[in-house]
Amino acid sequence: MPKSGTAVELDRAHEPFVLALDVGSTASRGGLYDAAGRPVHGVRHKIPHRFTSAADGTSEIDPDLVVNEISQLITAVTSCRPGVRVAGVALDTFASSLIGVDAAGTALTPCYTYADSRCAPQLAQLRAELDEGAVHDRTGARLHTSYLPARVRWLRESAADVFARVTRWLSIGEYVHLRLLGDTAIGTSTAAWTGMLDRRTGRWDQPMLDAAGIDPGQLSEIREPGWSLHDDGRAARRWPGVAGSAWFPVVADGFASNVGAGAADESTIAAAAATSGAMRVLVSGNPEAVPAGLWCYRVDASRSLVGGALSDVGRLVTWLQETLAVDRPGAPLDTEAVMLAAPKSDTPLVLPYLTGERSTGWVGDARAVFAEISVDTAAPQLFRGALEGVAMIYARVARELQQVAGPARRIVASGRVTNDLPAWLQVLADALGAPVEHVTMKRTTLHGTALIALETIAPDVSRAPVDTGTTYEPTAGNAPYYRTLQERSQALYDAVIAPSA
Repeated sequence: MPKSGTAVELDRAHEPFVLALDVGSTASRGGLYDAAGRPVHGVRHKIPHRFTSAADGTSEIDPDLVVNEISQLITAVTSCRPGVRVAGVALDTFASSLIGVDAAGTALTPCYTYADSRCAPQLAQLRAELDEGAVHDRTGARLHTSYLPARVRWLRESAADVFARVTRWLSIGEYVHLRLLGDTAIGTSTAAWTGMLDRRTGRWDQPMLDAAGIDPGQLSEIREPGWSLHDDGRAARRWPGVAGSAWFPVVADGFASNVGAGAADESTIAAAAATSGAMRVLVSGNPEAVPAGLWCYRVDASRSLVGGALSDVGRLVTWLQETLAVDRPGAPLDTEAVMLAAPKSDTPLVLPYLTGERSTGWVGDARAVFAEISVDTAAPQLFRGALEGVAMIYARVARELQQVAGPARRIVASGRVTNDLPAWLQVLADALGAPVEHVTMKRTTLHGTALIALETIAPDVSRAPVDTGTTYEPTAGNAPYYRTLQERSQALYDAVIAPSA
């Protein structure tokens, strides 16, 4: 069977088909997948967008812009293959988003993203009031600016008039469904990413709702990934190609990314490196305890996703490319050579927190630190130092993951950064001290969203294997350098970042 990243012609594809949709940090995407999880040739589309950001921690996007993008994608996909019966429509989005709507379902606020850190003062309030260890144990989430309790408090204090008019709080995926179907619900994984879900019961955690100031009636019903939504007829009339399709509750992109990269059980840890990044492992049931630096999200009644997240990976690479003028005419920076070079002691020490820290220290208002820079430091050393700094965070997450899942039997890496800068995976393998297998297929998150839907509509069909490429083995001689780098990074973190926690 062809691999899952290899597009299949329609006449060789197997029914039933899934229309998969993804709302990411840099674009919305859509494509048609067959029962084996293979993309149908010529039926994948992308609409770029950008978050509105500012130095005060702002990170938001117009929710109606996203609704319009998803509408365009459904039109494009169904128009490409008229007559194809779509059995299911599945949507994933970036996690931990928030929109306040009125009784008519009209957005009263922008969509606040996971990277918005303006609620740092309210986070400090919550940490003073609550037992964070108990919160982490119940919800699997730390108190942080990326979760909703602090953000809702911030809105109540900074925009009381708007807050008073909100009748319902939605994620971006719920809002899309409400506008397109007239019905919505929140998928279990998306609910977990709010920081307000009891990970053991799968119900809203009342103490965290109280802390946020939210009434349970202002939140959507929580539904398992295989439960469908109701189309009141508007979607079927607008897109005959999806008439009769099952519309599935929105899933969080991290859950979809793991499944799409082939990391669907405890045997494989997935390292994702896109605009943001993460290391995650999908486990059965609920771990009894969760390491302090990690989160544990219930994704359905039988599985949990354990891991740690980084706000800045691809975002950092883009910032470096623009700031250092990497592609300047006449003297472009050979980033591959920079990544594959032997490590050097004069490389700057970097804590790469452009938009705050999540795992493992959870300092929401942390900012990047470039240290040990001299007059001789040039663009290659700055680029290398920043990407080594990213690898150090992955290594810290990996050490804590071992407490839950044991030593990794397999580590796979996927995402835009791994495809655009695969040589960085050598740095990552050296930092982890373990082989890293490159998942070369693109759009693993979109692929995973399709696979999660196929668990319901085509459970007995074999899936095509995931495309992989080079396995990067750790260089034995580099181990002492990275052990020392980890110690130096931790010391700098303790001196500069930790005091603001």
